[in-house]
Amino acid sequence: MSESADTPRNTATPAPPAPAAPNRRPLLALGAVALLAVLGWTIYYLAFMRGHVTTDDAYVNGNLVRLTPQVPGTVIAIATDETQFVHRGETLVRLDPHDTDVALAQAKANLAQTVRDVEQRFAEATRDEAVLETQQVQLAQANEDLLRDQPLIAVHGVSQETLQHEQNAVQSARAAVRQAQASLASTRAAIAGTTPETHPRVLQAEAALRNAWLAAARTRVVAPVSGYVVRRSVQLGQQVTPATEMLAIVPVDSMWIDANFKENELSGLRIGQPVSVSADMYGSHVHYHGRVLGLTAGTGSALAVLPAQNASGNWIKIVQRLPVRIGLEPQELEGHPLFLGLSTDVSVDVHDQSGAALSRQPAWPVALNTDVYADQDAGADAAINEILAANLGHAPGTNLRLARQAHP
Repeated sequence: MSESADTPRNTATPAPPAPAAPNRRPLLALGAVALLAVLGWTIYYLAFMRGHVTTDDAYVNGNLVRLTPQVPGTVIAIATDETQFVHRGETLVRLDPHDTDVALAQAKANLAQTVRDVEQRFAEATRDEAVLETQQVQLAQANEDLLRDQPLIAVHGVSQETLQHEQNAVQSARAAVRQAQASLASTRAAIAGTTPETHPRVLQAEAALRNAWLAAARTRVVAPVSGYVVRRSVQLGQQVTPATEMLAIVPVDSMWIDANFKENELSGLRIGQPVSVSADMYGSHVHYHGRVLGLTAGTGSALAVLPAQNASGNWIKIVQRLPVRIGLEPQELEGHPLFLGLSTDVSVDVHDQSGAALSRQPAWPVALNTDVYADQDAGADAAINEILAANLGHAPGTNLRLARQAHP
């Protein structure tokens, strides 16, 4: 028997190698990053987001000054167009002045004629006084003649016919005196308590002249504010009236934000709270700072032209939004101007709850005014004074207003 036959064979398969331990480092790193992100978000929310109310339903708003003429007329010149900047008091549109010039010339002539008529009234008063004195002298003479001849009728010194004529003369003289007195009273009533410069008819004619003067001055349509022209609808040759909108001007230095917050975000809003605003036009690297100016006393749906009617049909509750006005810093607007309708993101810091949700006092100055129309009657006083002096016989340049102050 061979040796190979006597040696037993090992038929078992060799054991596989032990598997390597898994590498958990990427999972741990990912978990650590997620934990840090959650922790960071929690800290950010507790420190910042919890004390802020944000919305992206916010838009730029401002004053839209619609320019209309003060008098009707025909457009003969337009000095500006859309996108151009105009200065307050600058003439933007000119109307045909021919009609107003004719009306002004007629008003001047009417004032001159009125002054002469009134001056004639004062002269008539002097004349009627003289007529009354004459009639009184004639009455006295008639009375003397009658008294002298009455005793003579008994001795036939005068005839009865002569005495009757003298009696008739006395009655006629008395009637003439009464007529002169009535005429003088009528004349005096028309000028009582006045002078030719302060007579009501003269003042009425002066008012008509001022009206014509203003109409002539208003053929130049001026800009009431400084700003950019955003709309021009007027054309050359167009017939315009005071109801015709010709231009629209936006003063970009007085813009604000109307932010529409959800009704469940309004409880913490107070007037005066600081606001951070970013506009899509400039991106997130430009921030505006402002203040809450006030809350509108009505939601957008309630103040719409056709408000929703939820009393009939199927009803689904929709979260309402309330417009909140936010004022911006003028210096920041000057560096990065905003325009009507631009979209913005708004964040309100509501930590400070000391302010009021509603206030009777404005949070910013709301009074608007313009003085471009204050001097439209400049020169009218000088023209009136010249007409008065020329038709009352005064020296040129005489200031008749001193006479009016002496006889108010």
